[in-house]
Amino acid sequence: MNKMSRRHFAAAALACAILPGAAMAQSTAKPKVALVMKSLANEFFLNMENGAREHQKAHAGQYDLIANGIKDEQDTANQIKIVEQMIVSKVSALVIAPADSKALVPVVKKAIDAGIIVVNIDNKLDDAALKEKGISVPFVGPDNRKGAKLAGDYLGKQLKQGDKVAIIEGVSTTVNAQQRTLGFQDAMKEVGANVVTVQSGQWEIDQGNKVAASILNAHPDIKAILAGNDNMALGAVAAIRAAGKNGKVLLVGYDNITAIKPMLKDGRVLATVDQYASQQAVNGIETALKAVAEKKPQSSLGGIVETKVSLITK
Repeated sequence: MNKMSRRHFAAAALACAILPGAAMAQSTAKPKVALVMKSLANEFFLNMENGAREHQKAHAGQYDLIANGIKDEQDTANQIKIVEQMIVSKVSALVIAPADSKALVPVVKKAIDAGIIVVNIDNKLDDAALKEKGISVPFVGPDNRKGAKLAGDYLGKQLKQGDKVAIIEGVSTTVNAQQRTLGFQDAMKEVGANVVTVQSGQWEIDQGNKVAASILNAHPDIKAILAGNDNMALGAVAAIRAAGKNGKVLLVGYDNITAIKPMLKDGRVLATVDQYASQQAVNGIETALKAVAEKKPQSSLGGIVETKVSLITK
């Protein structure tokens, strides 16, 4: 064997020794899961992120986590950019709480086309928009209509037929806002209360405050306000106090954030609904990891995995 042949033989032998190991390392690389949430100014999503980080810490050998959120509930454009960044980063799975049920569907399709497993949490992507794009995305989360009806039913016990009530809705283009409004309306219909207005508070404290103040001014005989989340309920608490109507206008919220608890205790808020923020992302991550491990195509995923909701009162 000449020198050149020996060099070729040695190189081939080295390649045979290295390549199987490299292939094995590649195949055993941990999946990378991206959690993309809505506004981290909302305590609900901070709780969600904390729950996800605790889960990853306990399962550090199984997957890596990238967690992102946006500055406020309407920052849809930035959320789309974050998803695009995750596609470039070649994550294995995307667990998303979309800021808008329709606007995020095109970029979700882009992620699926890139071979990323996508799981939807918190706010359901629009069924018609998904169908139009020809994609299937499983939803892991609560029945928002059922949860809102729990709070509405509890409030209804203190109302009489014909009493005027108002609903402060979240971002109106989101399915969870629409479903919570429907749940509130279901409960009010059952007791014969009169829903005089439904207005969006954009999920935010300041907007909730402005809307509640406007409602109290336009309807001085209003008996109750049903807020689609606790942030808007916090804004409504301040508006009720400013209008001198403490104890005269009943209020319910949704989310059971820490800031609402003293208000439940002293009666400024009658009830809220816990949808277990810290567990929602975990449920989504576990669903995504299972699909990745079993090498399931996105087209085989779909349907709804319903998570629990609980009424929280004083």
